[in-house]
Amino acid sequence: MGPLASPLALLFLTVVLLLMGFNVLREYERGVIFRWGRLAKGLIGGNGPGVVVIIPFIDKLVRVSLRTVTMDVPPQDVITKDNVTVKVNAVIYFRVVDQERAIIQVEDYLYATSMMSQTTLRSVLGQSQLDDLLSKREQINADLQRIIDQQTEPWGIKVSAVEVKNVDLPQEMQRAIAR
Repeated sequence: MGPLASPLALLFLTVVLLLMGFNVLREYERGVIFRWGRLAKGLIGGNGPGVVVIIPFIDKLVRVSLRTVTMDVPPQDVITKDNVTVKVNAVIYFRVVDQERAIIQVEDYLYATSMMSQTTLRSVLGQSQLDDLLSKREQINADLQRIIDQQTEPWGIKVSAVEVKNVDLPQEMQRAIAR
Protein backbone atom coordinates (compact mmCIF):
# COMPACT_ATOMS: atom_id res chain seq x y z
CA MET A 1 0.00 0.00 0.00
CA GLY A 2 3.00 2.31 0.44
CA PRO A 3 4.01 2.78 -3.23
CA LEU A 4 0.38 3.21 -4.41
CA ALA A 5 -0.70 5.60 -1.64
CA SER A 6 1.91 8.18 -2.50
CA PRO A 7 0.76 8.90 -6.11
CA LEU A 8 -2.90 8.91 -5.05
CA ALA A 9 -2.22 11.32 -2.21
CA LEU A 10 -0.27 13.57 -4.55
CA LEU A 11 -3.09 13.48 -7.12
CA PHE A 12 -5.69 14.23 -4.42
CA LEU A 13 -3.62 17.14 -3.09
CA THR A 14 -3.21 18.55 -6.62
CA VAL A 15 -6.96 18.37 -7.30
CA VAL A 16 -7.75 20.07 -3.96
CA LEU A 17 -5.27 22.88 -4.69
CA LEU A 18 -6.73 23.40 -8.17
CA LEU A 19 -10.27 23.57 -6.80
CA MET A 20 -9.20 26.08 -4.14
CA GLY A 21 -8.19 28.44 -6.93
CA PHE A 22 -11.69 28.61 -8.47
CA ASN A 23 -13.93 31.42 -7.19
CA VAL A 24 -17.37 32.37 -8.46
CA LEU A 25 -18.25 36.06 -8.36
CA ARG A 26 -21.92 36.99 -8.68
CA GLU A 27 -23.21 39.50 -11.23
CA TYR A 28 -23.12 42.32 -8.66
CA GLU A 29 -19.60 41.50 -7.39
CA ARG A 30 -16.14 42.24 -8.66
CA GLY A 31 -12.83 40.99 -7.38
CA VAL A 32 -9.57 42.69 -6.64
CA ILE A 33 -6.69 40.21 -6.81
CA PHE A 34 -3.34 40.64 -5.12
CA ARG A 35 -0.44 38.43 -6.18
CA TRP A 36 2.43 38.57 -3.71
CA GLY A 37 0.88 41.81 -2.42
CA ARG A 38 0.69 43.53 -5.81
CA LEU A 39 -2.42 44.19 -7.88
CA ALA A 40 -2.97 41.43 -10.48
CA LYS A 41 -5.58 39.97 -12.83
CA GLY A 42 -7.19 36.56 -12.47
CA LEU A 43 -5.80 33.68 -14.50
CA ILE A 44 -9.18 33.02 -16.16
CA GLY A 45 -12.12 35.40 -16.27
CA GLY A 46 -10.42 38.59 -15.19
CA ASN A 47 -11.99 40.08 -12.08
CA GLY A 48 -15.58 38.87 -12.52
CA PRO A 49 -18.42 38.25 -12.68
CA GLY A 50 -18.30 34.51 -13.22
CA VAL A 51 -15.44 32.15 -12.55
CA VAL A 52 -12.19 33.71 -11.42
CA VAL A 53 -9.13 31.50 -11.05
CA ILE A 54 -6.38 32.45 -8.63
CA ILE A 55 -3.21 30.68 -7.51
CA PRO A 56 -3.85 29.32 -4.00
CA PHE A 57 -1.56 30.63 -1.23
CA ILE A 58 -0.03 33.17 -3.65
CA ASP A 59 -3.05 35.23 -4.69
CA LYS A 60 -5.61 36.88 -2.45
CA LEU A 61 -9.08 37.73 -3.76
CA VAL A 62 -10.98 40.63 -2.21
CA ARG A 63 -14.67 40.73 -3.14
CA VAL A 64 -16.37 44.09 -3.67
CA SER A 65 -20.12 44.55 -4.06
CA LEU A 66 -21.21 47.01 -6.75
CA ARG A 67 -24.75 47.32 -5.37
CA THR A 68 -26.02 50.60 -3.94
CA VAL A 69 -25.31 50.90 -0.23
CA THR A 70 -27.83 52.64 2.00
CA MET A 71 -26.05 54.04 5.04
CA ASP A 72 -27.66 55.75 7.99
CA VAL A 73 -25.73 58.80 9.20
CA PRO A 74 -26.20 58.76 13.00
CA PRO A 75 -27.68 61.82 14.71
CA GLN A 76 -25.22 64.70 14.81
CA ASP A 77 -25.32 67.69 17.14
CA VAL A 78 -25.09 70.74 14.93
CA ILE A 79 -24.84 74.38 15.96
CA THR A 80 -26.46 76.43 13.19
CA LYS A 81 -25.25 79.82 12.02
CA ASP A 82 -27.79 81.51 14.31
CA ASN A 83 -26.47 79.55 17.36
CA VAL A 84 -29.27 77.01 17.71
CA THR A 85 -28.23 73.47 18.63
CA VAL A 86 -30.15 70.82 16.70
CA LYS A 87 -29.82 67.08 16.34
CA VAL A 88 -29.82 66.02 12.68
CA ASN A 89 -29.58 62.62 11.03
CA ALA A 90 -29.47 61.67 7.39
CA VAL A 91 -29.21 58.77 4.98
CA ILE A 92 -26.67 58.43 2.17
CA TYR A 93 -26.90 56.26 -0.95
CA PHE A 94 -23.67 55.34 -2.74
CA ARG A 95 -22.02 52.58 -4.73
CA VAL A 96 -18.57 51.47 -5.79
CA VAL A 97 -17.77 52.40 -9.41
CA ASP A 98 -14.09 51.41 -9.37
CA GLN A 99 -13.37 48.40 -7.18
CA GLU A 100 -9.60 48.68 -7.42
CA ARG A 101 -9.52 52.26 -6.14
CA ALA A 102 -12.07 51.42 -3.40
CA ILE A 103 -9.71 48.75 -2.04
CA ILE A 104 -6.32 50.38 -2.72
CA GLN A 105 -6.93 54.11 -2.10
CA VAL A 106 -8.66 53.81 1.30
CA GLU A 107 -8.41 51.21 4.06
CA ASP A 108 -12.17 50.70 4.60
CA TYR A 109 -14.31 52.55 2.07
CA LEU A 110 -17.57 51.94 4.01
CA TYR A 111 -16.20 53.39 7.25
CA ALA A 112 -14.44 56.25 5.44
CA THR A 113 -17.62 57.20 3.57
CA SER A 114 -19.58 57.12 6.84
CA MET A 115 -17.07 59.39 8.59
CA MET A 116 -16.94 61.74 5.60
CA SER A 117 -20.75 61.95 5.62
CA GLN A 118 -20.89 62.77 9.32
CA THR A 119 -18.29 65.54 9.19
CA THR A 120 -19.75 67.02 6.00
CA LEU A 121 -23.25 67.00 7.52
CA ARG A 122 -22.02 68.95 10.57
CA SER A 123 -20.00 71.35 8.43
CA VAL A 124 -22.69 72.18 5.85
CA LEU A 125 -25.54 72.46 8.35
CA GLY A 126 -23.38 74.57 10.65
CA GLN A 127 -23.13 77.16 7.87
CA SER A 128 -26.90 77.52 7.46
CA GLN A 129 -29.53 79.13 9.63
CA LEU A 130 -32.30 77.18 11.34
CA ASP A 131 -34.97 78.58 9.03
CA ASP A 132 -32.96 77.54 5.95
CA LEU A 133 -32.38 74.12 7.46
CA LEU A 134 -36.11 73.58 7.79
CA SER A 135 -37.28 75.25 4.56
CA LYS A 136 -34.49 74.60 1.99
CA ARG A 137 -33.94 70.91 2.59
CA GLU A 138 -33.67 70.02 -1.13
CA GLN A 139 -30.88 72.56 -1.63
CA ILE A 140 -29.05 71.31 1.46
CA ASN A 141 -29.40 67.69 0.28
CA ALA A 142 -27.98 68.62 -3.13
CA ASP A 143 -25.05 70.47 -1.52
CA LEU A 144 -24.32 67.53 0.78
CA GLN A 145 -24.39 65.08 -2.13
CA ARG A 146 -22.09 67.22 -4.27
CA ILE A 147 -19.53 67.75 -1.51
CA ILE A 148 -19.45 64.11 -0.33
CA ASP A 149 -19.27 62.87 -3.93
CA GLN A 150 -16.30 65.13 -4.66
CA GLN A 151 -14.50 63.86 -1.57
CA THR A 152 -15.17 60.15 -2.21
CA GLU A 153 -14.54 60.20 -5.98
CA PRO A 154 -10.79 59.45 -5.59
CA TRP A 155 -11.82 56.29 -3.72
CA GLY A 156 -13.96 55.01 -6.61
CA ILE A 157 -17.23 55.81 -4.79
CA LYS A 158 -20.23 57.51 -6.44
CA VAL A 159 -22.74 59.16 -4.09
CA SER A 160 -26.17 59.08 -5.72
CA ALA A 161 -28.24 60.80 -3.00
CA VAL A 162 -28.10 62.29 0.48
CA GLU A 163 -31.30 62.97 2.39
CA VAL A 164 -31.60 64.80 5.70
CA LYS A 165 -34.15 62.65 7.53
CA ASN A 166 -34.90 64.35 10.79
CA VAL A 167 -34.18 67.67 12.49
CA ASP A 168 -34.80 67.59 16.25
CA LEU A 169 -35.20 71.02 17.81
CA PRO A 170 -34.34 71.57 21.48
CA GLN A 171 -37.30 71.53 23.93
CA GLU A 172 -36.97 75.27 24.65
CA MET A 173 -37.19 76.07 20.95
CA GLN A 174 -40.25 73.83 20.52
CA ARG A 175 -41.99 75.58 23.42
CA ALA A 176 -41.14 79.03 22.00
CA ILE A 177 -42.53 78.06 18.58
CA ALA A 178 -45.67 76.61 20.18
CA ARG A 179 -46.40 79.96 21.89
